[in-house]
Amino acid sequence: MSTREAILGKLRAAASVSTDDAARRETVEKRLAKTPRGLIPARGQVEGEERIALFCRMAEAVTATVERVKKSDDVPNAVTHYLRSKNLAPSVRMGDDRRLKRMDWASQKSLEVKLGRADPADEVGVSHAFAAVAETGTVALPSGKDNPTTVNFVPDHHIIVIDAKDIAGDLETVISRLRRKYGRGDMPRLLNLITGPSRSGDIEQTMLLGAHGPRALHLIVVDG
Repeated sequence: MSTREAILGKLRAAASVSTDDAARRETVEKRLAKTPRGLIPARGQVEGEERIALFCRMAEAVTATVERVKKSDDVPNAVTHYLRSKNLAPSVRMGDDRRLKRMDWASQKSLEVKLGRADPADEVGVSHAFAAVAETGTVALPSGKDNPTTVNFVPDHHIIVIDAKDIAGDLETVISRLRRKYGRGDMPRLLNLITGPSRSGDIEQTMLLGAHGPRALHLIVVDG
């Protein structure tokens, strides 16, 4: 018997239940089949341009910077402009995301695009968000080779692309989308919820950016 089985066995014994309790099993299966939704705040329950504008405001409120572009082909130029504005080397690290790969990175003649997991030498990472939450200015990135988690945490600057149509009003909607896309058997190992750059006020209550990850977060919202 494994440690896990031993612990579960003790819990069942304390609760006076068994694994062949048909009624309890049916209750659990019904709960898993139809995930209940809790109370949803009204702030994010807006549509269209109002929802996008709310996301941008909330992201900027947590010291992220936001830029809106008309179409995905404008993203490489926006990335180059960001690097120049911060006096950064023309080099970025990104994963194997098909949306990023379709963009015309070759149009940026001086830009070096490195693929794969980030390493300590990388100053700038580029990711594409799965979705975003308007009410908090949060972006959601599932782990995987498309957008490696190391790109979220290792580089000092993180640029995240988000399609305007993927901005939801609330976190519950994003989680529901995740379940629909991946299903129970293929869920990603990790879902990174990123709200602003990394920060900590643990030392003398002084806010420090970049404590556990990027000290700068730049969001590019693609309207098209």
